[in-house]
Amino acid sequence: MQLTDEAKIAHARRILSGDETWRVHVHGRIVKRPVAYNARWSYHLQPDTIDFFEMAIEVCDSSIQYLEDHLDEAGGAFLPGGHWCPWSSRLVRELPGR
Repeated sequence: MQLTDEAKIAHARRILSGDETWRVHVHGRIVKRPVAYNARWSYHLQPDTIDFFEMAIEVCDSSIQYLEDHLDEAGGAFLPGGHWCPWSSRLVRELPGR
């Protein structure tokens, strides 16, 4: 994912350092097209919609692979409005900016 908001970048860095332990999962709106930094998948999260959560409703949960396999259905009954909140999401590292 790509973060563009300084406050969210700072929050992500607190997650990576272990200082933030509550709002550690990622959510945002799906864009159904690949980008260079997420080339393995046919979608990415719209940067200005990304945020972090502790708990979320079940209707927006999906694994990465399930979303890929059912991307054409996303935004309807599956992941309404294109909002995705994978409960198993976690940050593992920061990549250098381009």
